[in-house]
Amino acid sequence: MTGNTAAGQSPPFSPLACGLPVPPAPLPAPDALARALLLVSPSLEAGLVREVERIAGRPAQTLPEGPPPSGEPYLCVGGSLPGALRTDRLLWFHSVTAGTDRLLGAGPWPASALLTRTVGRMGERMAQYVLGWVLAECQAVPEFTAQHARAHWEQLRTELIAGQTAVIYGTGRIGAAVGRLLGACGIRTVGVARTARSGPAPGSARTVPGFDRVIGAAEDAEALGGARWVVSTLPLTAATAGFFGPARFAAVRGATFVNVGRGATVDLAALESALADGRVRRAVLDVLAKEPAAPEDPVWRLPRTVVTSHSSGITAEEDVVGDFTAAWEAVTAGRRPELTVDVGRGY
Repeated sequence: MTGNTAAGQSPPFSPLACGLPVPPAPLPAPDALARALLLVSPSLEAGLVREVERIAGRPAQTLPEGPPPSGEPYLCVGGSLPGALRTDRLLWFHSVTAGTDRLLGAGPWPASALLTRTVGRMGERMAQYVLGWVLAECQAVPEFTAQHARAHWEQLRTELIAGQTAVIYGTGRIGAAVGRLLGACGIRTVGVARTARSGPAPGSARTVPGFDRVIGAAEDAEALGGARWVVSTLPLTAATAGFFGPARFAAVRGATFVNVGRGATVDLAALESALADGRVRRAVLDVLAKEPAAPEDPVWRLPRTVVTSHSSGITAEEDVVGDFTAAWEAVTAGRRPELTVDVGRGY
């Protein structure tokens, strides 16, 4: 089960996922939730379905392509939702992935339907992925691997990571996890959010978890110029499509670009140009706008680039179980779940 996107080209955005104000969906009424049908995607493993049934206290039915035969309300657990089920009878959809852009972009979202998502330990996995590539680059692992293939002996200088700067786009759970792990290794971390937030004064303790400071996206040019690594954990919304384009890459001065967010946030032509002229030192792309990439896709021929086939944040069954349990407990107690998706923003 892939946690941080679905395969295929990104769909057009729903008006509900374009950043416009959208009133939050009401919590399911207790009586409606008590009699609701439980529908699950056919892709869910049998063990996960049993856990979902245990949490919800009722048997599950496979998500139909058309509306369920009963006139009762329903709740769904899965990765996609057929158009016929996007009705006012839908009380709640729990996504088994962290990203909901494809779900929201596939059709109008019912205003009365709560949407929650799964994050689990994805931030931890993705943070380790980013750190792994940071360390591999600084220890010249690609160069030593190439030398070994040629049976060539040559000492290469390596690079210390402590004291260098990573600019991390996205300051939510995943971005903060990346920031915490890189920060623990002595890397200065600058988070980039939609708007600036106060950070610690120079030399003081951190007050923004995961980051030495947080800036707004409109003021990132200076930070990009001083970055050794630029890491994207951005979701895909109308505001982030093509976000990393010519202007942002023009501000980079030799940083390595790592994308673990969404492929469509990157203008690949702009990235190729930045790689060609050396503004971007290397690129590590775990996500692409169209997945899987065909063998003839130009992305495989980008210079100094590695594509890792959307593997940085694969969701485990225990992630779904843990987050659905927490969401169920919140809803049944009359609280809004922490992992509720703002469908107006798309995350």
